[in-house]
Amino acid sequence: MGNENAKPLLQKSPSNSEISSDDSSSGGVDPSKWKVHETPQDCGLIPTIAVWLWLGWNGIVLMLILCAIFIASRIRLIIIGLFSLSLVLPANFPGKLGYKMGDWMAKGAEKYFGLKTVIEDEDDLIRHSKMNKALIFAFNPHDMLPFPVIAFNTALNRLPGKIGKECAGLMTGAIFNIPLLRHVYSWVRGLPVDKKTFLGRLHKGESFAFSPGGVQEVLMLDPKKPKEVVLYLEKRKGFIKLALQTGSPLVPVFCFGLDGSYRYYVPRGSLTEKLSRSIGFAPIFYWGRFCIPFGIPYPQKINVVIGKAIDVPKEGEKVTQESIDKYHSLFIKELGALFERHKEESGYGERQLKII
Repeated sequence: MGNENAKPLLQKSPSNSEISSDDSSSGGVDPSKWKVHETPQDCGLIPTIAVWLWLGWNGIVLMLILCAIFIASRIRLIIIGLFSLSLVLPANFPGKLGYKMGDWMAKGAEKYFGLKTVIEDEDDLIRHSKMNKALIFAFNPHDMLPFPVIAFNTALNRLPGKIGKECAGLMTGAIFNIPLLRHVYSWVRGLPVDKKTFLGRLHKGESFAFSPGGVQEVLMLDPKKPKEVVLYLEKRKGFIKLALQTGSPLVPVFCFGLDGSYRYYVPRGSLTEKLSRSIGFAPIFYWGRFCIPFGIPYPQKINVVIGKAIDVPKEGEKVTQESIDKYHSLFIKELGALFERHKEESGYGERQLKII
Protein backbone atom coordinates (compact mmCIF):
# COMPACT_ATOMS: atom_id res chain seq x y z
CA MET A 1 0.00 0.00 0.00
CA GLY A 2 1.02 3.69 0.19
CA ASN A 3 3.63 3.47 2.94
CA GLU A 4 5.62 0.79 1.17
CA ASN A 5 5.83 2.95 -1.93
CA ALA A 6 6.59 6.09 0.07
CA LYS A 7 10.16 5.34 1.15
CA PRO A 8 11.91 6.40 -2.05
CA LEU A 9 9.76 9.53 -2.17
CA LEU A 10 10.63 10.40 1.39
CA GLN A 11 14.30 10.21 0.58
CA LYS A 12 14.19 12.54 -2.43
CA SER A 13 14.38 15.87 -0.61
CA PRO A 14 13.91 17.42 2.85
CA SER A 15 10.35 18.43 1.89
CA ASN A 16 9.40 14.78 1.58
CA SER A 17 10.57 13.70 5.01
CA GLU A 18 9.07 14.11 8.42
CA ILE A 19 8.85 17.80 9.17
CA SER A 20 10.19 18.70 12.59
CA SER A 21 10.44 21.95 14.50
CA ASP A 22 13.92 22.44 13.02
CA ASP A 23 12.33 22.90 9.59
CA SER A 24 9.84 25.57 10.62
CA SER A 25 10.84 29.18 10.76
CA SER A 26 8.57 32.04 11.68
CA GLY A 27 9.02 33.31 8.13
CA GLY A 28 8.29 36.85 9.35
CA VAL A 29 4.91 35.80 10.74
CA ASP A 30 3.71 38.23 13.42
CA PRO A 31 1.44 36.52 16.00
CA SER A 32 0.00 39.92 16.93
CA LYS A 33 -1.69 39.97 13.50
CA TRP A 34 -3.47 36.68 14.01
CA LYS A 35 -7.23 36.93 14.00
CA VAL A 36 -8.74 34.26 16.22
CA HIS A 37 -12.44 33.42 16.11
CA GLU A 38 -13.66 30.66 18.42
CA THR A 39 -17.22 29.47 18.94
CA PRO A 40 -18.09 27.93 22.33
CA GLN A 41 -18.74 24.23 21.86
CA ASP A 42 -22.31 22.97 22.13
CA CYS A 43 -22.97 19.37 21.12
CA GLY A 44 -26.51 19.36 22.47
CA LEU A 45 -29.68 18.36 20.63
CA ILE A 46 -30.05 21.19 18.08
CA PRO A 47 -26.41 21.30 16.88
CA THR A 48 -26.40 17.47 16.75
CA ILE A 49 -29.51 17.49 14.54
CA ALA A 50 -27.87 20.08 12.26
CA VAL A 51 -24.74 17.97 11.87
CA TRP A 52 -26.83 14.83 11.35
CA LEU A 53 -28.79 16.49 8.53
CA TRP A 54 -25.48 17.41 6.91
CA LEU A 55 -23.13 14.47 7.52
CA GLY A 56 -25.57 11.72 8.45
CA TRP A 57 -26.90 11.26 4.92
CA ASN A 58 -24.11 8.85 3.99
CA GLY A 59 -25.62 6.29 6.34
CA ILE A 60 -29.21 7.18 5.41
CA VAL A 61 -28.59 6.67 1.69
CA LEU A 62 -26.87 3.33 2.36
CA MET A 63 -29.78 2.22 4.56
CA LEU A 64 -32.28 3.13 1.83
CA ILE A 65 -30.27 1.16 -0.74
CA LEU A 66 -30.25 -1.90 1.52
CA CYS A 67 -33.99 -1.52 2.10
CA ALA A 68 -34.58 -1.36 -1.65
CA ILE A 69 -32.63 -4.58 -2.09
CA PHE A 70 -34.00 -6.65 0.76
CA ILE A 71 -37.47 -5.28 1.62
CA ALA A 72 -40.88 -5.69 -0.02
CA SER A 73 -41.47 -4.44 -3.54
CA ARG A 74 -43.72 -1.50 -2.58
CA ILE A 75 -40.99 0.05 -0.39
CA ARG A 76 -38.48 -0.68 -3.14
CA LEU A 77 -40.53 1.24 -5.69
CA ILE A 78 -40.86 4.23 -3.36
CA ILE A 79 -37.10 4.36 -2.77
CA ILE A 80 -36.31 3.98 -6.47
CA GLY A 81 -38.78 6.74 -7.25
CA LEU A 82 -37.23 9.00 -4.58
CA PHE A 83 -33.73 8.40 -5.91
CA SER A 84 -34.82 8.96 -9.51
CA LEU A 85 -36.54 12.23 -8.62
CA SER A 86 -33.43 13.40 -6.76
CA LEU A 87 -31.25 12.72 -9.80
CA VAL A 88 -33.62 14.54 -12.14
CA LEU A 89 -33.99 17.67 -9.99
CA PRO A 90 -31.24 20.33 -9.95
CA ALA A 91 -28.58 19.65 -7.32
CA ASN A 92 -29.42 22.89 -5.49
CA PHE A 93 -33.18 22.19 -5.39
CA PRO A 94 -35.16 23.88 -3.83
CA GLY A 95 -32.91 26.89 -4.37
CA LYS A 96 -33.04 29.63 -1.71
CA LEU A 97 -34.83 27.39 0.78
CA GLY A 98 -32.11 24.77 0.38
CA TYR A 99 -29.37 27.35 0.92
CA LYS A 100 -31.14 28.58 4.07
CA MET A 101 -31.15 25.00 5.34
CA GLY A 102 -27.45 24.72 4.44
CA ASP A 103 -26.64 27.92 6.35
CA TRP A 104 -28.48 26.56 9.39
CA MET A 105 -26.57 23.28 9.19
CA ALA A 106 -23.24 25.14 8.89
CA LYS A 107 -24.00 27.27 11.95
CA GLY A 108 -25.03 24.16 13.87
CA ALA A 109 -21.77 22.45 12.90
CA GLU A 110 -19.85 25.54 14.04
CA LYS A 111 -21.27 25.01 17.54
CA TYR A 112 -21.05 21.21 17.51
CA PHE A 113 -17.30 21.26 16.83
CA GLY A 114 -16.55 24.42 18.85
CA LEU A 115 -14.99 25.72 15.64
CA LYS A 116 -11.88 27.83 16.03
CA THR A 117 -10.23 29.61 13.13
CA VAL A 118 -6.90 31.41 13.16
CA ILE A 119 -6.10 33.70 10.24
CA GLU A 120 -2.42 34.57 10.44
CA ASP A 121 -2.58 37.65 8.19
CA GLU A 122 -6.09 38.95 7.57
CA ASP A 123 -4.76 42.20 6.06
CA ASP A 124 -3.08 40.16 3.35
CA LEU A 125 -6.36 38.39 2.55
CA ILE A 126 -8.13 41.76 2.38
CA ARG A 127 -5.43 43.04 0.01
CA HIS A 128 -6.02 40.12 -2.35
CA SER A 129 -9.78 40.55 -2.02
CA LYS A 130 -9.53 44.18 -3.15
CA MET A 131 -7.44 43.05 -6.12
CA ASN A 132 -10.31 40.73 -7.10
CA LYS A 133 -7.97 37.73 -6.96
CA ALA A 134 -9.24 34.24 -6.29
CA LEU A 135 -7.41 32.48 -3.49
CA ILE A 136 -6.83 28.72 -3.44
CA PHE A 137 -7.19 27.56 0.16
CA ALA A 138 -5.41 24.18 0.19
CA PHE A 139 -6.93 22.37 3.18
CA ASN A 140 -5.04 19.61 5.01
CA PRO A 141 -5.40 16.86 6.07
CA HIS A 142 -8.17 15.07 4.18
CA ASP A 143 -8.56 12.33 6.81
CA MET A 144 -11.79 10.27 6.75
CA LEU A 145 -14.00 13.20 5.71
CA PRO A 146 -12.62 16.76 5.41
CA PHE A 147 -15.77 18.22 6.92
CA PRO A 148 -13.99 21.15 8.67
CA VAL A 149 -13.85 22.80 5.23
CA ILE A 150 -17.22 24.11 6.46
CA ALA A 151 -15.10 26.83 8.11
CA PHE A 152 -15.02 28.48 4.67
CA ASN A 153 -18.80 28.50 4.34
CA THR A 154 -20.09 32.00 3.63
CA ALA A 155 -22.73 31.72 6.38
CA LEU A 156 -20.02 31.64 9.08
CA ASN A 157 -18.34 34.94 8.08
CA ARG A 158 -14.85 33.69 8.97
CA LEU A 159 -13.12 35.28 5.98
CA PRO A 160 -12.89 38.98 5.14
CA GLY A 161 -14.29 40.97 2.23
CA LYS A 162 -15.31 39.49 -1.09
CA ILE A 163 -13.55 36.22 -0.22
CA GLY A 164 -15.88 35.60 2.70
CA LYS A 165 -18.96 36.31 0.59
CA GLU A 166 -18.10 34.03 -2.33
CA CYS A 167 -15.84 31.24 -1.02
CA ALA A 168 -16.95 27.68 -1.76
CA GLY A 169 -15.77 24.22 -0.81
CA LEU A 170 -14.75 21.90 -3.66
CA MET A 171 -15.12 18.15 -3.13
CA THR A 172 -15.16 14.89 -5.04
CA GLY A 173 -17.59 15.03 -7.93
CA ALA A 174 -18.90 11.57 -6.98
CA ILE A 175 -21.01 13.19 -4.26
CA PHE A 176 -23.02 15.10 -6.86
CA ASN A 177 -23.98 11.86 -8.58
CA ILE A 178 -25.45 10.30 -5.43
CA PRO A 179 -29.18 10.78 -4.79
CA LEU A 180 -30.07 13.06 -1.85
CA LEU A 181 -26.40 13.68 -0.97
CA ARG A 182 -26.05 15.91 -4.04
CA HIS A 183 -28.67 18.28 -2.66
CA VAL A 184 -27.29 18.45 0.89
CA TYR A 185 -23.75 19.26 -0.24
CA SER A 186 -25.04 21.84 -2.71
CA TRP A 187 -26.97 23.54 0.11
CA VAL A 188 -23.73 24.01 2.06
CA ARG A 189 -22.26 25.54 -1.13
CA GLY A 190 -20.19 22.56 -2.16
CA LEU A 191 -19.03 22.17 -5.76
CA PRO A 192 -17.27 19.35 -7.66
CA VAL A 193 -13.48 19.55 -7.60
CA ASP A 194 -12.98 19.15 -11.35
CA LYS A 195 -10.79 21.18 -13.69
CA LYS A 196 -13.75 23.05 -15.19
CA THR A 197 -14.98 24.27 -11.80
CA PHE A 198 -11.43 24.94 -10.58
CA LEU A 199 -10.48 27.14 -13.53
CA GLY A 200 -13.93 28.68 -13.86
CA ARG A 201 -13.81 30.08 -10.35
CA LEU A 202 -10.21 31.24 -10.70
CA HIS A 203 -10.99 33.15 -13.90
CA LYS A 204 -13.99 34.80 -12.21
CA GLY A 205 -11.97 35.75 -9.13
CA GLU A 206 -13.97 33.47 -6.81
CA SER A 207 -12.01 31.82 -4.01
CA PHE A 208 -12.45 28.25 -2.82
CA ALA A 209 -11.11 25.63 -0.42
CA PHE A 210 -10.28 22.05 -1.31
CA SER A 211 -8.24 19.15 0.01
CA PRO A 212 -5.35 18.30 -2.36
CA GLY A 213 -4.54 15.00 -0.60
CA GLY A 214 -7.86 13.55 -1.67
CA VAL A 215 -9.04 9.98 -1.32
CA GLN A 216 -5.48 8.63 -1.50
CA GLU A 217 -4.83 10.11 1.93
CA VAL A 218 -7.69 8.08 3.42
CA LEU A 219 -5.99 4.86 2.34
CA MET A 220 -2.84 5.90 4.22
CA LEU A 221 -4.53 6.27 7.59
CA ASP A 222 -2.76 4.03 10.10
CA PRO A 223 -3.96 3.93 13.73
CA LYS A 224 -0.75 2.05 14.63
CA LYS A 225 1.24 5.26 14.00
CA PRO A 226 -0.61 7.87 16.08
CA LYS A 227 2.31 10.33 16.08
CA GLU A 228 2.38 10.64 12.30
CA VAL A 229 0.17 12.98 10.32
CA VAL A 230 0.45 11.72 6.76
CA LEU A 231 -0.29 14.08 3.88
CA TYR A 232 -0.36 12.81 0.30
CA LEU A 233 1.11 15.84 -1.44
CA GLU A 234 4.35 14.79 -3.14
CA LYS A 235 2.61 14.03 -6.44
CA ARG A 236 -0.18 16.58 -6.07
CA LYS A 237 1.05 19.30 -8.40
CA GLY A 238 -1.96 19.87 -10.63
CA PHE A 239 -3.35 22.63 -8.43
CA ILE A 240 0.04 24.36 -8.49
CA LYS A 241 -0.03 24.39 -12.30
CA LEU A 242 -3.53 25.85 -12.38
CA ALA A 243 -2.50 28.51 -9.84
CA LEU A 244 0.42 29.48 -12.07
CA GLN A 245 -1.77 29.56 -15.18
CA THR A 246 -4.08 32.11 -13.57
CA GLY A 247 -1.72 33.85 -11.14
CA SER A 248 -3.90 32.78 -8.19
CA PRO A 249 -2.29 32.85 -4.72
CA LEU A 250 -2.01 29.62 -2.74
CA VAL A 251 -3.00 29.61 0.93
CA PRO A 252 -1.78 26.76 3.17
CA VAL A 253 -4.44 25.58 5.61
CA PHE A 254 -4.13 22.99 8.37
CA CYS A 255 -6.89 21.56 10.54
CA PHE A 256 -6.13 20.32 14.06
CA GLY A 257 -8.57 17.93 15.73
CA LEU A 258 -9.88 16.26 12.58
CA ASP A 259 -8.16 12.91 13.02
CA GLY A 260 -9.94 10.73 15.56
CA SER A 261 -13.34 12.18 14.72
CA TYR A 262 -14.26 8.75 13.31
CA ARG A 263 -13.25 5.18 14.05
CA TYR A 264 -12.70 3.20 10.89
CA TYR A 265 -11.65 0.13 9.01
CA VAL A 266 -9.72 0.69 5.77
CA PRO A 267 -9.21 -2.32 3.47
CA ARG A 268 -5.66 -2.45 2.16
CA GLY A 269 -4.26 -3.39 -1.22
CA SER A 270 -3.81 -2.20 -4.78
CA LEU A 271 -7.37 -3.20 -5.72
CA THR A 272 -8.76 -0.83 -3.11
CA GLU A 273 -6.56 1.98 -4.41
CA LYS A 274 -7.70 1.45 -8.00
CA LEU A 275 -11.35 1.27 -6.97
CA SER A 276 -11.01 4.46 -4.90
CA ARG A 277 -9.55 6.39 -7.82
CA SER A 278 -12.23 5.18 -10.22
CA ILE A 279 -15.27 5.96 -8.04
CA GLY A 280 -13.90 9.09 -6.35
CA PHE A 281 -14.06 7.90 -2.74
CA ALA A 282 -12.58 5.11 -0.63
CA PRO A 283 -14.63 1.94 0.05
CA ILE A 284 -14.19 2.14 3.83
CA PHE A 285 -16.22 1.36 6.90
CA TYR A 286 -16.40 4.05 9.57
CA TRP A 287 -18.51 5.08 12.52
CA GLY A 288 -18.65 8.02 14.89
CA ARG A 289 -20.91 9.33 17.63
CA PHE A 290 -23.50 6.84 18.92
CA CYS A 291 -21.47 4.14 17.09
CA ILE A 292 -23.76 4.44 14.08
CA PRO A 293 -22.10 3.26 10.82
CA PHE A 294 -21.49 6.11 8.38
CA GLY A 295 -23.02 8.51 10.88
CA ILE A 296 -21.84 11.79 12.34
CA PRO A 297 -18.37 12.45 13.82
CA TYR A 298 -17.52 12.57 17.48
CA PRO A 299 -17.87 16.17 18.72
CA GLN A 300 -14.16 16.95 18.80
CA LYS A 301 -13.04 20.57 18.90
CA ILE A 302 -11.76 21.71 15.52
CA ASN A 303 -9.05 24.31 14.96
CA VAL A 304 -8.50 25.52 11.39
CA VAL A 305 -5.36 27.64 10.91
CA ILE A 306 -4.97 29.69 7.75
CA GLY A 307 -1.49 30.77 6.70
CA LYS A 308 -0.38 33.75 4.66
CA ALA A 309 -1.07 33.63 0.94
CA ILE A 310 1.79 32.59 -1.34
CA ASP A 311 1.82 34.88 -4.36
CA VAL A 312 2.57 33.19 -7.67
CA PRO A 313 3.24 34.70 -11.10
CA LYS A 314 0.72 34.42 -13.92
CA GLU A 315 2.33 32.28 -16.61
CA GLY A 316 -0.74 31.47 -18.70
CA GLU A 317 -0.34 28.45 -20.96
CA LYS A 318 3.46 28.63 -20.74
CA VAL A 319 3.80 27.19 -17.25
CA THR A 320 7.15 25.45 -16.87
CA GLN A 321 7.90 22.34 -14.83
CA GLU A 322 10.57 24.36 -13.06
CA SER A 323 7.95 26.84 -11.82
CA ILE A 324 5.61 24.05 -10.76
CA ASP A 325 8.34 22.33 -8.75
CA LYS A 326 9.47 25.63 -7.21
CA TYR A 327 6.05 26.67 -5.93
CA HIS A 328 5.10 23.14 -4.94
CA SER A 329 8.19 22.99 -2.71
CA LEU A 330 7.43 26.44 -1.32
CA PHE A 331 3.85 25.44 -0.54
CA ILE A 332 4.97 22.31 1.32
CA LYS A 333 7.56 24.32 3.26
CA GLU A 334 5.00 26.93 4.31
CA LEU A 335 2.44 24.27 5.22
CA GLY A 336 5.01 22.52 7.43
CA ALA A 337 5.94 25.81 9.10
CA LEU A 338 2.25 26.57 9.68
CA PHE A 339 1.80 23.18 11.36
CA GLU A 340 4.82 23.73 13.61
CA ARG A 341 3.70 27.20 14.72
CA HIS A 342 0.36 25.94 15.99
CA LYS A 343 0.86 22.31 16.97
CA GLU A 344 1.82 22.85 20.63
CA GLU A 345 -1.24 24.94 21.40
CA SER A 346 -3.43 22.46 19.53
CA GLY A 347 -2.23 19.39 21.45
CA TYR A 348 -0.05 18.00 18.64
CA GLY A 349 3.25 18.63 20.40
CA GLU A 350 4.69 15.14 19.85
CA ARG A 351 3.34 14.68 16.36
CA GLN A 352 5.16 14.99 13.03
CA LEU A 353 4.01 15.75 9.51
CA LYS A 354 5.02 13.19 6.91
CA ILE A 355 4.66 14.31 3.30
CA ILE A 356 4.29 11.38 0.92
